[in-house]
Parts: sequence; C-alpha cells; structure tokens
Amino acid sequence: MKIAEIPFTKMHGFGNSYIYVDTFQYSLKEEWLSPLARAISNRNTGIGSDGLIVIHPSEVANVGMRIFNKDGSEGQSCGNGLRCVAAYAVKQGLVSTPRCRIETKAGLTEAEVLQSRDGGNVKIDMGLPSLNRRSIPMLGDDDGSVISESFSIGPHTLKVTALFLGNPHAVFFVDDIDGAPLQEMGSIVTDDLRFPERVNVEFVEIMNTREINFRVWERGSGITEACGTGACAAVVASILNGYVLLDQEITVHLSGGDLNIRWASDGHVWMTGPADWTATGVFYWKV
Repeated sequence: MKIAEIPFTKMHGFGNSYIYVDTFQYSLKEEWLSPLARAISNRNTGIGSDGLIVIHPSEVANVGMRIFNKDGSEGQSCGNGLRCVAAYAVKQGLVSTPRCRIETKAGLTEAEVLQSRDGGNVKIDMGLPSLNRRSIPMLGDDDGSVISESFSIGPHTLKVTALFLGNPHAVFFVDDIDGAPLQEMGSIVTDDLRFPERVNVEFVEIMNTREINFRVWERGSGITEACGTGACAAVVASILNGYVLLDQEITVHLSGGDLNIRWASDGHVWMTGPADWTATGVFYWKV
C-alpha cells in the first residue's frame, strides 16, 4: 500500500466547507476521486468537510470544477463552491483579472471576485433556471412547471415547487423555519423515486418581500450550513409563488449567514456572497 501526499486547501462559504485540490499543480487519477471524497470528508479519520472539489484546467473556461459529495457521489454544481473556486483562482494567479469563467457539469458560469484579499465577496451568474418537469428531472404525468404541487410522503402532504438550477431542487414553504421537518423528511424526499437523480430539499419561511429564511438537506451530504444553488432555487420558487418580486435583491438567511440573490428580468439568477479560507496542508491517503 502506498501513501499519496495530496496538497489541499480547505475553504467555506457560510460554513458549507469543501476540500479543494488544485490539479493545475497536482494530478489525481479518475478512479481516486469518489473514494478520496469519502476519505477526505470524514471528520474522524480525514480532514472533515461537506465534500471534495477538484479545480482543473478547462478547454472552454479559465478553470474547471468538479464536485464530489461526502458520500462519493458527483454533483453538478455548487454555489458556495463556485465562489470559493473563483476566489482561489484569483488569489493563486490562475486568472489575471477579478473576472473568470468556470466550467461545471451543469455548464459555464461567470464569476467576479469583488474583493480578492482573503476571499471577500464573489458575485456569480448562476444562469437560467429550468422549470419543466423533465429537466429537473421529476417524474409525473406532464412536462409543465412544478409549482405548489401536492406532494405526499407517508402521512404528510405538502406543496412542492421543483426546478433545476445547478442541481435538482425541491422547495417547500413553511410558516416557521425552526419547525421545518428537515431532519425528519430531508433524507426521505432526497431519495424519493419521483426524483430519479435524487434532489436537494429546501424549506423556506417568507419573512417579507425582501427576506426569506432557508434550511437545506443536500443530496449526498445531508444537512449543511449553506447551499448556494439551493438559496437561488428558493428565491426562484418564492417568486414563482408570488411571495417576493422578480428583479429585486432578496436576502436569504441561511444557518451560516446571508446570501444576496436576484432573479433578473432576463432570466439569469445572480448570487453574491463570501468565500473564506480555512486551512492549507497535505492529506496523507492510503492508496
């Protein structure tokens, strides 16, 4: 058995932490990625995180990003991860300006680092949400939008608004975020057969037309302090249901802090929030 010495950077957005490995500098084998994510994310025998993000060269963007959840499954995008990758790329000189383009499994994303010293705030164009059922994907009798649709789980019947924005999302509105059944229903909904690729589960409390409270269960990771794509999906869902307004900046209160989200009239969703460094080091992994 060999020991791989893997240099890493740990970063987070509002406590949603990932281990970042820069493959501009260090090569990772494809077959390592899923088991490495499980090993490095373990809080007892690894470093501890919500997953692994690989920063890699791209033929179509300044940098590429792949995200692996702590269970080893590969995700499509990550809003907090995007901000951290943009901040990392600027600080490490992978790009020469505060603006960069990032390639993800969900497509290309534009980012701007507003303050480059020690991360600062990063503004991300999260792109266009997909609202039809097939693109989420979610099983059902039609291919229209899923807005406030009855959704039964055991003895519970809730109203779900579902969409794709970087990842599949199922959004439920509650009167009190502290009473949201996140622990009880998060794992059940995320693995529900109506979502063939699983789904991120969000609970939202509307505070007023400019603020919402938000909690999340992420597929592959469970309850996390923050989820950028989920916060964006929550704002889109809130607009679709008439709770907040299009083209207004909405403050989303997550467990770890506040994100500012705007669904613009041209269809693009913009997210602004922090990216922070935690540590750098070397992970010694038995291969």
